[in-house]
Amino acid sequence: MTEKEKMIAGMGYFPSDPVLKKERELAKALCFKLNNLAPDQNEEKMELFKTLLGKVEEANIEPSFYCDYGYNIHLGKNFYSNHNLVILDVCPVIIGDNVMFGPNVTVTSAGHPIDAETRNSGLEFGKKITIGNNVWLGANVTVNPGVTIGDNVVIGSGSVVTKDIPANTVAAGVPCKVIREIDQSQAA
Repeated sequence: MTEKEKMIAGMGYFPSDPVLKKERELAKALCFKLNNLAPDQNEEKMELFKTLLGKVEEANIEPSFYCDYGYNIHLGKNFYSNHNLVILDVCPVIIGDNVMFGPNVTVTSAGHPIDAETRNSGLEFGKKITIGNNVWLGANVTVNPGVTIGDNVVIGSGSVVTKDIPANTVAAGVPCKVIREIDQSQAA
């Protein structure tokens, strides 16, 4: 199995692998181009997103945007992110339709071993992240590896999401916890 195959599968892998290093450099170059386009260069921006990301239909991502590889990021329809989005996509990051991110959101599927000796060897791992439809992440939210956020969820600003969040809820805090359910018949 290649280091890339191990990485995407969520197994331990070495990011120093030459193939992975080259792919990260390509993603960084594309992010650099994206982040330096003029605000009215929307067509050029969309073409670069289509080159960089695994799936994108319609997205509005304000600069700056950074990712590790890009090809593991799958955006649904009508995605919007405010400034300073970081998605570390060593494993798939699946984002549904009608999702909004506030400024300074970090979504990281990448992780490092707790044991110092193993961590110092350079070994890393990742876990898939799934964000459902109709989700809003407030400013400065961090989503950690392996998390699933259900449909129709609002995550409060500054939250650190370390565990799954069920559908139709408002959640916030460090660590992020469900505050209340959303009654869809009364939602405004």
